[in-house]
Amino acid sequence: MLYATGTSDLTGLWRLAPGQAPQRIAALPSTGLPNGLALDERDDRLYITDSVLGTVWTVALAGGTPKAWSTAAELASTGFLGVNGAKVHNGALWVTNLDMGTVLRIPFLAGGRAGEPLVTARGLVGLDDFAFTGHGDEILAAVNGPNKVVRIGSGGRSSTILDASDGLQNPTAVAVRGADVHVINAAYVTATDPNLLSARWHNCF
Repeated sequence: MLYATGTSDLTGLWRLAPGQAPQRIAALPSTGLPNGLALDERDDRLYITDSVLGTVWTVALAGGTPKAWSTAAELASTGFLGVNGAKVHNGALWVTNLDMGTVLRIPFLAGGRAGEPLVTARGLVGLDDFAFTGHGDEILAAVNGPNKVVRIGSGGRSSTILDASDGLQNPTAVAVRGADVHVINAAYVTATDPNLLSARWHNCF
């Protein structure tokens, strides 16, 4: 779990285990905002996006001292929040940039180094967390300002599958299991009824 308090004694990566007290296993800069978390099961490494510092950190699954894995310009904020959601998929770390409205694919190079980010979709300011659907590189992504969940397919083309009329209120995270889609609604603007919305979808690509 990521925890951001603005203080150096608490900000970082925490392990929560049943019957045990929470344990911070990696400290992160208190000036940043750790946001997205992704596991690479091939080498038991975690990748952490920092939306304020425009950095992807990496640390062993067991914890330790994080290292800056990528600080590419494409991760930076333009005024609010930059790099956000993160997933490991098909030989790369995929991330979103909320301010720039982009989906980025950062390939894993030899030795675990980060390659150059490739923009795979753009024009969706407010992109937050996302999930792969199981159909190649197709994803479903939360766009929290416009209150949408979009499907992004081949060539970066997107279509809206859920919106405010379905009950979305600043969606921040998406999970997919088969045909079931689960969306966390933060409602940070309306401050009314934050909720978990569940829906079923049909792949049309």
